[in-house]
Amino acid sequence: MSETYISASLRREIIERAGNCCEYCKLSQDDNFFTFHIDHIISTKHNGKTETDNLCLSCPNCNLAKGSDIAGADPESGKATFLYNPRKQRWLDHFELGNDKIVGNTPEGQLTVQLLQFNNKERVVERTSLIKLGRYPC
Repeated sequence: MSETYISASLRREIIERAGNCCEYCKLSQDDNFFTFHIDHIISTKHNGKTETDNLCLSCPNCNLAKGSDIAGADPESGKATFLYNPRKQRWLDHFELGNDKIVGNTPEGQLTVQLLQFNNKERVVERTSLIKLGRYPC
């Protein structure tokens, strides 16, 4: 088995812990056509381990935008900043929902909003519809 193999039991544990919700953008897997991914918060490329404390549930949009990134330049200061880590940080400490957009309140939040493209047009349209239906955030 490769280092990145995730067993069915570990996959179930991550999904249950997340409440079937993307731990980055708070979209429910029930509201997405595609199966959510189990994301290595710190990618194996950066020596991240395939263990509970380094895994989270991620919608395809967030996971594909994040890739193996773990950090970037803070959009305001330009300083090196780590991305939001759902295992070590609370979502509400870094983000808030402002109308239909997700707003980053910290450097980590701002970088994550930008890098994971939380507020691109298609995602905002989807989020607006889900808010009206009372299905967002999960």
